[in-house]
Order: sequence, then C-alpha cells, then structure tokens
Amino acid sequence: MARSRLVRWVTALSLAFALSLIFALAGPARAQAGEDPPDLPPRDVSVVVQPDAAKLPALPADFVRLDHDWIAIELPSSVRERGEALLREADEFHLRLSEDFGQPTLEHVLVRVARRPDQMAELAPQNAPPPAYAAGVAYPSLSLVLLALQAPETWDAPDLTELLKHELTHLALSTAVAGHHVPRWFDEGLAIHESGELPWLRTKTLWDATLGKHLLPLSYLDVRFPSDGYEVNEAYAESADFVRFLMRDADRARFGSLLERVRAGVPFDRTLADAYGSDVRKLEYEWREELSHRFGILPMVTGGGLLWVLIAGLAGTAWMKKRRVAKAKLAEWAREEAEMDAEIEAARTLRENPAAGAPTEDDVPQRMPSIPLVEHDGRWYTVH
Repeated sequence: MARSRLVRWVTALSLAFALSLIFALAGPARAQAGEDPPDLPPRDVSVVVQPDAAKLPALPADFVRLDHDWIAIELPSSVRERGEALLREADEFHLRLSEDFGQPTLEHVLVRVARRPDQMAELAPQNAPPPAYAAGVAYPSLSLVLLALQAPETWDAPDLTELLKHELTHLALSTAVAGHHVPRWFDEGLAIHESGELPWLRTKTLWDATLGKHLLPLSYLDVRFPSDGYEVNEAYAESADFVRFLMRDADRARFGSLLERVRAGVPFDRTLADAYGSDVRKLEYEWREELSHRFGILPMVTGGGLLWVLIAGLAGTAWMKKRRVAKAKLAEWAREEAEMDAEIEAARTLRENPAAGAPTEDDVPQRMPSIPLVEHDGRWYTVH
C-alpha cells in the first residue's frame, strides 16, 4: 500500500514537472512564431474609445488649478509650490521633446495630481479608472495625465518629475504618430529614455544580460512584453537602450523621419527600415554588437568584480537617497495638510461662535501665508 502511494506521488510530480517544462519552453517559442496577438499599449497608458463622451469628475474643494501656456496642473492646495516647480520642469522638458522628435509636441495637457493612489480613480475619466498598481497614467486621447503623491503598495513618495516626464512622453509620442500603433518596447523605451529613470539599475541589468548572453530579442518584446519578474526589468532596460541607439546624434534626423512616416500610416517595421536603411534585425544586431563592446571592454580593464560592486553600490546609493527624499516629502506634505486643516477648523469655530473671540497665536499653528483664506456664503476658500 505504501509503495503504491509512493508510485502515485512520484508519477504526479513527474507529470507536473513535465507540464511546467512544456509551458516554459512553449511560451517563448509561440512568441517567436508570432502566434500571440500583437502587444498591447504600455500598462500606464489608458485607451478611451470615445474621448468626446468622456467626462472628468469635479475637483475636490481643496484643490487648485495652475495654468501655464500649454499645460495645466490640478492638485491639492497644500502642495501648490510643488505644482509650480513641476510647471517649470515640464516647460523645459517640453522643449526637449520637440527637439528630440523633430516636430512640435503637446499643444495642451491637463495633469491631475491625487494625494493617494485610490484618489486617482476619483479624478479619472468616468468608466476609465487607472490601474491599481500605477502611480502615473497617461490618457493620450484626452491629453490627460494622472499622478499620485504616494505610490501603490510602498506608499512612498515617487519622483513626480520623472513620473510626469514619463507620462508626457507617452502623450507626445501618441500625438507625433497620430495615434498609429508602435510596438510597446518602443513606447516604453522612449518614455524611460526621455525621463532618465533608474540609470544605474538599467546599466547593471544590461551588463548582466549582455555578459550572460540572455538578452531578450526584440521579436519577443514585440508580441509579449513581460509584466513581472526579472524579465520586466530586462525588457525596460533593453527597450530604453535600443531607443537611445536609434536616437544617437548621427541618427537624429532618421528618428524624426521614423515618426513622420508612422504618422502617415506606414507600418512601424517598414518605416524603421525606410528611415534607417536597414531592417530591424540588422539594427538589433548592430545594437547588440555595441553592447558587447561597451560591457565587454570595461570588465577587462577594471576587473569584472570591481565594476559590478561599483555599479551595484551606485544603484543602491541612488535608491536609498531617493527613498530618504521621498519620506521627507511625505512628512512635509502631511505637516502642510495638518496646518491647513487646523486653520480651516479655527476659522470655522470663530464663525460659529463669535463670542469666543479671535484665536490667539498659540491656538492656531503658524505657517507661511502663501495660501490666504476668505469666507463667502458661509464657506471658506483659498485665494490664488
């Protein structure tokens, strides 16, 4: 009896292992053969089928709107100064995008900044909520960007500048190609390259993949862009670096021509071949050769172990610094929110009970008078 039970267990485990091996090997093979459907838009790009029918919910009462030329930002009044800084940074980035694309970009954009990820859904277009895992989402058909002051899961404060640049690049690319399809690796790679996110981590990932000879082929990324695990980091790093390869100074005019041809309705692969005088396979080969040279020479000169430690150390230091800055930002925003609530509560108490007299300096927390309050029809408002 015991022997029979052991045989059944061994058989079941063998069958499970065989099935998992088949699925593991069949996945990339199907992608290479083109049996999977074409890749979808990036996970932080939302598609609104009927833009004219989309409606934006009203802003919360304590939100303000900052208008500047081609961009407007709506965000909590307590972080108004951060919004003004974002406007300046967005203006500089806008010029850079126009130069890189070889054409004017982004005539008008609305950016809504939520306090938390769950509030993003309250600010999103009706029937088009953002994904729960995203701290930033782009709506190209609406020229809309949603951001959150806290990231999902970690609840850290994300780098709003990088996040905004990433989403603005998605909008700009969609406008530049008039909404025509481009591969997800191109869309995501361009957004990461332009925003400059996590450069040391991407360098280490590319180095590992190059020396380990397990770079993901672009044909695989065309039909199955990874969404989790180590492969997703590799996919993002490769996509951003291949876009950098296409945007080298010597090929800047070719890149602009690529966007113009896609805008005219020419399929991406054909456009890439026409603009660069070479098909994607040859371009990918040249890029891989460049990677081999770039990451193959350095270890021989500096010693592979030393270089790895240096890159890992820089990546870790950058991550720790960003985390400290994020915590400091959250603490500052929380303090400003608390001070604003205290001022409003003190004003409400005075209005409801005038005999109590005006609050003293000890009663009301002191703060910079950058956001004065006025009463109108029994309600208190901020003055901008």
